Amino acid sequence: MDDAPTALVTGASAGLGLAFARALAARGHDLVLVARDAARLEALAADLRAQHGAAVQVLPADLADREALAAVAERAGSASRPVDLLVNNAGFGLRQPVVGGDVREHERALDVMCRAVLVLSAAAATAMRERGRGAVVNVSSVAGWTAMGTYAAAKAWTTTFTEGLAGELRGTGVSATALCPGFVRTEFHARMGEDTSGSPAWAWLDADAVVEQALADAGRGAVVSVPSRRYALAALGLRLAPRPLVRAASGGVGARRAPWPMGRDRGPRAAGS
Repeated sequence: MDDAPTALVTGASAGLGLAFARALAARGHDLVLVARDAARLEALAADLRAQHGAAVQVLPADLADREALAAVAERAGSASRPVDLLVNNAGFGLRQPVVGGDVREHERALDVMCRAVLVLSAAAATAMRERGRGAVVNVSSVAGWTAMGTYAAAKAWTTTFTEGLAGELRGTGVSATALCPGFVRTEFHARMGEDTSGSPAWAWLDADAVVEQALADAGRGAVVSVPSRRYALAALGLRLAPRPLVRAASGGVGARRAPWPMGRDRGPRAAGS
């Protein structure tokens, strides 16, 4: 009987989701991979099976679609095929303002980065609590402490939601961790159409290092994980700074390049993929 732990990772076809999938397979986890891009998921699954002997289930889904999300939630909360670690990573950036922008894209962003996180966390954590063990990692961002429109608002919600979830789960053997990175070298910014060539090298984090830190923090039950000392200091500064100053520094979304790191790994056409 295969008693390897199972991790379900959303947005697993690229970026941080891909890094999570590879790291977890190397650690001996079986995997449930969720994304919109079925072909990329199948290729990744084949690679992980060959390299690590992992049992990998591919579950193509657009998390903005409620029926598709319900199917993923059913898998996350399965009693007969338990999920030991849920990584809510799927999401995308928005390079447009709310005023005069396409409100449907903003709604889609909230569906993927808030509603899906809520539904999947509830399904997985409920089943984990019954078993007395498990972990939820919700990928948020340092941007959640800024004031940069829908993306920052979604990340602020994710961090606060995860803190509340961790409180509910205290003493149950189940943990909840909000991962809040800064700039990460992935496809995220390129898919947004954002030129990052002028960004200083020191601002960028390695995706594999971010994942290693996240898993270490989740393993010790940390509620908030901010990889690297420089971003931990930036996050502290943002949390302590007067909000008028934060708003002034954040600027308008879509009007110019955002001054604060976005820290995610998916682009505007990549919800749930």
